[in-house]
Amino acid sequence: MPFENQVEPSCPLSQPAMPAGLPLAPPQLPATLPLKTACRIVRQLTGELVLLLGDRIMLRRDRRRFACHVRQISMYVCHVALQISQSDIGEAFGRDRTTVGHACHVVEDRRDDPAFDDFVSTVERLVTTIFGLVEVPAYD
Repeated sequence: MPFENQVEPSCPLSQPAMPAGLPLAPPQLPATLPLKTACRIVRQLTGELVLLLGDRIMLRRDRRRFACHVRQISMYVCHVALQISQSDIGEAFGRDRTTVGHACHVVEDRRDDPAFDDFVSTVERLVTTIFGLVEVPAYD
């Protein structure tokens, strides 16, 4: 069969592997996407994932705590995965940049828990996939 082993040239699997050790380009949001919209998408995704993994009905104080945790994780992911400045994140969330810094510290401290770390890693992977921010080797 003549077509059996042919790979389409535009297929990513047919591209040669990049040598290890090349510097990676920092991820960037598309220029047409406002930062506020990107942060809102991250917040919505985080909230949906928390609800998906939750197993109990929330009381009033739990809803407030839920909203706070979602916001903190979202701020952290926006800063770490999307590399948005803390000032811009604060503006997008209607908070101060110091609040964003506090949220990043809180999430970073909670990542010692393996289950929480897995959750945040999943959110980070999904966000980079959604925004198409794959790490591409930078060529000098």
